[in-house]
Amino acid sequence: MAGTEQRNQTSLTEFILLGFGTVPKLQILLFLLFLVIYIVTMAGNILIVVLVVADQHLHTPMYFFLGNLSCLETCYTSTILPRMLASFLTGDRTISIGSCITQFYFVGFLAATECYLLAAMSYDRYLAICKPLHYATLMNGSFCLHLAAGSWINGFLAIIIVVSLMLQLTFCGANEIDHFFCESTQIINLYCNDIYQVELVITIVAALLTLPPFALTGTSYICIISTILRIPSTTGRQKAFSTCSSHLIVVTIFYGTLIIVYLLPKTNTLRDLNKVFSVFYTVLTPMTNPFIYSLRNKEVKEALRKIVSKCVDFIRIQKCYCIF
Repeated sequence: MAGTEQRNQTSLTEFILLGFGTVPKLQILLFLLFLVIYIVTMAGNILIVVLVVADQHLHTPMYFFLGNLSCLETCYTSTILPRMLASFLTGDRTISIGSCITQFYFVGFLAATECYLLAAMSYDRYLAICKPLHYATLMNGSFCLHLAAGSWINGFLAIIIVVSLMLQLTFCGANEIDHFFCESTQIINLYCNDIYQVELVITIVAALLTLPPFALTGTSYICIISTILRIPSTTGRQKAFSTCSSHLIVVTIFYGTLIIVYLLPKTNTLRDLNKVFSVFYTVLTPMTNPFIYSLRNKEVKEALRKIVSKCVDFIRIQKCYCIF
């Protein structure tokens, strides 16, 4: 009997990501929709990285962090969407346990890093608006590098702790994950073992990775808004707020959807709604970030205009060579 139980526990080799499979007639439409989102996300974020690297006017702390954020969003999207697109196209929703744990690791790692990067960006805006005379001294190149590196390293190390604990447990029984990616709360419900320790570790790690950066971001913006309101002229207030409004929008969308997803009651009625809000912070937020930062930012628009102008000039020169 014990041998049979052990075989049942170790026989599970793959999961089924149910995703949006409950609406089979919309699979092609969903494939086209998410394909467009993926292409736009990759193009927009890669363009931001290219602009930040190529234009010397963007070699400032704010755009250094923006370049890091765009690089992160590119990786984040590529962790989830290619697998989802293949599922829509082929109908194969299976994923091996190893691939699922790997996807969970990268999603957690990148989400944690984003929390800290957003906090670093908010602290940068705090220094720029509330401590303008000391900004250049405090937010120097070395400090920016340490903040960015710390954000990536924190996310990398913290999720390793969770994954190493998860790999010691075994799966059995149902192998269906009612989500479009390998999400932690869905995975741990498939373990044969007592999941109390895993849930406790995940809760502690999630709290350490989200609460401190969220508190820093919130405190920074309280100080920023307080400082802006004390500026006597309307023009001065508008100019000051315009330097941080793009980041504030991104922070609101990211944390807003994240809070809704993980604070909603886990009921059958709200399960599909949970998926929809998960799409916002995993798929739509990376797509909208480049638009938010470029459409509301004169420096980015100017850098983009220069790049386009150089490309047009290059094409004209090539045409002239072809004619002669």
